[in-house]
Amino acid sequence: MSEPASISLGIAGRYAQALFELAKEAKALKALEADADALGAALAASADLADMIASPVITREEQAAAMAAVAAKMGLSELTVNTLALMAAKRRLFVLPQLVADLKARIAAEKGEVTAEVTAPVKLSAEQAKKLAATLKAKVGKDVKLNTTVDESLIGGLIVKLGSTMIDTSVKAKLASLQNAMKEVG
Repeated sequence: MSEPASISLGIAGRYAQALFELAKEAKALKALEADADALGAALAASADLADMIASPVITREEQAAAMAAVAAKMGLSELTVNTLALMAAKRRLFVLPQLVADLKARIAAEKGEVTAEVTAPVKLSAEQAKKLAATLKAKVGKDVKLNTTVDESLIGGLIVKLGSTMIDTSVKAKLASLQNAMKEVG
């Protein structure tokens, strides 16, 4: 890991730990989880927001005002709003994506959940997601939260990443494997 990336993770980790502990103390983990999900979705959906938090050209005051407006529009909890204001005042908003990821991991660990990264060729139906989560829960013995993405190039099947385990049943991977086997023969 590069030095700037590890520094960013360290900064994000300290803010995440403080925010998590304060929310836990106030029995507001559910609100914090909703805030983390909302912020993560906003950062993924808005390139302008991601650019604004990373821009060294935008002043602290402008970043603080922009984040206050975003937080108000999203209806974030007071604890999260105050943390974002502090991060803006200290010019630390650039670590917001890492903060969100760290918070989600801490909340999941607190709830005894694990997150599975699932890639499918089409959007999974609610029934399919429920069955997959139940199957994975039986395998790992913990509640499993699915983080699903769509990749049409898979053709069929799924790619499931759960911790350090990856299960690739995609048609794309099977075709690549078959292609390699054919190269070995000829």
